[in-house]
Amino acid sequence: MKLRKIILLLLLVGAVCRVEGADYTLRGRVIDRLTRRGVEYAAVVLDGQEQRGDATDSVGRFTIRGVEPGIYRLRVSCVGYRTAYTPEYMVSAATPFIEIEIEEEAARLEAVTVTPTPFRRTVESPVSMRVIGVREIEKSPGANRDVSRIVRSYPGVAFSPVGYRNDLLVRGGGPSENRFWMDGIEIPNINHFATQGATGGPVSIVNADLVREISFYTGAFPADRAGAMSSVLDFRLRDGDPERQTFKATLGASEVSLSGSGHFSERTTYLFSIRQSYLQLLFKMLGLPFLPNYIDGQLKIKTRLTAHDELTFLGLFGVDRMKLNTDEEGEDAEYLLSYLPRIRQETFTVGAVYRHYAGRHVQTVALSHNYLNNREEKYRDNDPRDENLILRLRGVEQKTTLRGENRSYLGRWTVRGGVEVSYSAYTNRTLRALYTTDAVMQRYATDLGIVGWGLFAAGEYASADKRLTLSAGLRADGCDYSSLTERFWRQLSPRASVSYALTQAWSVSASAGLYYQLPPFTALGFRDNAGALVNRGLDYQRVASLSAGVDWRLRDRLVVSLEGFYKAYGHIPLSLTDDIPLACKGTDYGSVGDEALVSTATGRAYGIEAMARWQIPGRLNLVGSATYYRSRYRNDEHAPLVVAAWDNRFIVNVSGTFDLPRRWSIGARLSCIGGAPYTPYDVERSSLVAAWNAQGRPYYDYSQYNAGRLDAFAQLDLRVDKTFFFRRCMLGIYLDLQNVTVSKLRQPDVLLSTGEVIAGSDPARYKMKYIDQTSGTLLPTLGLTVEF
Repeated sequence: MKLRKIILLLLLVGAVCRVEGADYTLRGRVIDRLTRRGVEYAAVVLDGQEQRGDATDSVGRFTIRGVEPGIYRLRVSCVGYRTAYTPEYMVSAATPFIEIEIEEEAARLEAVTVTPTPFRRTVESPVSMRVIGVREIEKSPGANRDVSRIVRSYPGVAFSPVGYRNDLLVRGGGPSENRFWMDGIEIPNINHFATQGATGGPVSIVNADLVREISFYTGAFPADRAGAMSSVLDFRLRDGDPERQTFKATLGASEVSLSGSGHFSERTTYLFSIRQSYLQLLFKMLGLPFLPNYIDGQLKIKTRLTAHDELTFLGLFGVDRMKLNTDEEGEDAEYLLSYLPRIRQETFTVGAVYRHYAGRHVQTVALSHNYLNNREEKYRDNDPRDENLILRLRGVEQKTTLRGENRSYLGRWTVRGGVEVSYSAYTNRTLRALYTTDAVMQRYATDLGIVGWGLFAAGEYASADKRLTLSAGLRADGCDYSSLTERFWRQLSPRASVSYALTQAWSVSASAGLYYQLPPFTALGFRDNAGALVNRGLDYQRVASLSAGVDWRLRDRLVVSLEGFYKAYGHIPLSLTDDIPLACKGTDYGSVGDEALVSTATGRAYGIEAMARWQIPGRLNLVGSATYYRSRYRNDEHAPLVVAAWDNRFIVNVSGTFDLPRRWSIGARLSCIGGAPYTPYDVERSSLVAAWNAQGRPYYDYSQYNAGRLDAFAQLDLRVDKTFFFRRCMLGIYLDLQNVTVSKLRQPDVLLSTGEVIAGSDPARYKMKYIDQTSGTLLPTLGLTVEF
């Protein structure tokens, strides 16, 4: 009944509202990427509407009048320059001034046989890289404008069925193997309620209103992006509007937000966002026993100091609070309340990027600082008395990084190199109940400081006809944590890629590289009760990665690709408590890594991916992908291979949006994923009173690690958008329906203590019971945006 009312309201609004001011004017400037001067006589047209455009004047400015509202990409061409496509822009009353950089052709006036395309790749990453634009960010069905959920439509990305978390699982790797960057600044974690030691959480900190586009790498990582083993998400934010002040208010699935774009002066622009969640109301409606609440904000200030110098300041923060809803009844609530802690987190990242354009050479200096304060507290039976304390943890991570880079454009060659130095501080105060043969309290405090360094160099080559591109790079990283990690030559990270266009339509590409990642601070700073660092012997984790693929393109509207990958892992931390790799943990609330570990585990993941993208500007955007892969680990070189926690085997996603007349659009996403492996419970150990009281949840039988497998799961999401464009504002309404088919996920029944001690048991044992774990429901969301 509620769903019918929502749909009726949406249709009624569409019927009674009258659109005014149907046409808008696009203004902007085309500049030379190196000289920063305006380019005259450049042709600027709407991609897909080549009859509508303008030529730039003597200072590079253009004006395109009579543009209907919608999402567009611009194409720029000029004699002596490479044809360029811009990111996508929303044309409305708040359309910003658009500045477009174009690059001079190395061989001026020569015919180029490879046609430019909006499906962009880079010379360094010709495979395993996708660019996500405004249309997908704004209208992706089932994603609710959450960037971590949008990338699930792409090959190799697994997801948690009927889940409320954003753990990014890419190509058989774990959630700790990803890295995030924003306008040249590293962001340690982009999620609220972050799992310390990994990268997941239930909802993204990043406000999609500020994002221009996202480069998503699942391999072939750039040399200046350190620490990734499975993926890199590189965000490019919008610039502030240099001509006017605009604002956007959004009421979404989990929060209300206000963002703005404008200028302080002719040379300085700003961009900001502030959001307040009502996720606790949504979770309470769903009957969940945990109620998260958060607030976050973003700020970008960009100033042009001179014609050749610019400075950008970036800020991002999040404040998280999760309390337990102890009033919720039922066995499912009883189980979650038995182990979920109360969580309080604060996180922020601030940074500044200075860029100097010196002709064919561009120098960049970036300074950043990030901070995470994670506190967890748990009492047995949620009774806050001292004798019931199970966990009290406070972990603080901080990292300050200074990075310098030079990039030189030398005709057909592009050469770059850089250095970076960092200082990381980690403190932890932990009091935790443990069970070995009896319940004991583990207490440790750690204060750790680590100086790190890195250097990199890379070169790119493109032939005169652009059919052949080559890239090679080398990176080295080290830190003073131990004698192993300070030997940076042991972490030499070579990488290379090649791409060749066989014809206008067909191309083949390949990439290979060796990548390293430092274990999490939670592992490096772990101490025993005597205060000694337990994991001094940990080494950098590594993965050797190989990708190769073939692309077929049709008139820059359709691209079909087939790509294979192979990843060989080494020096992966192995848990001495559970006898499983740390890489197989990290998809739950709390923290991972604070335990005794050794760098002996190895592994491999391999698979094949197929993808098709079809775009008709102003009408259709369709993405389909299918992945078959395997993921295996072993405890050491002599142990047998076992199934990794992320070995779902197959993933299929089809997602698309279609624009209808009168500013309506519809979208759908079908997601299918193979069953994940699971480990049975250790009933004997879990039933022990001392053992259960130590953690409030069952113990796994790791002698049967991942011996079972869940059923496959499929889910259909739908979305309907209606947009009203007025002379001075834009109103958007959307209805997002997740899991329209009400698919059910069947998980292993949960083992739970009844709280009743079996009479005469020695040692004392609880009487246990099983709780059915079948989940899945329709989740409708009505969203509203106003831009003015």
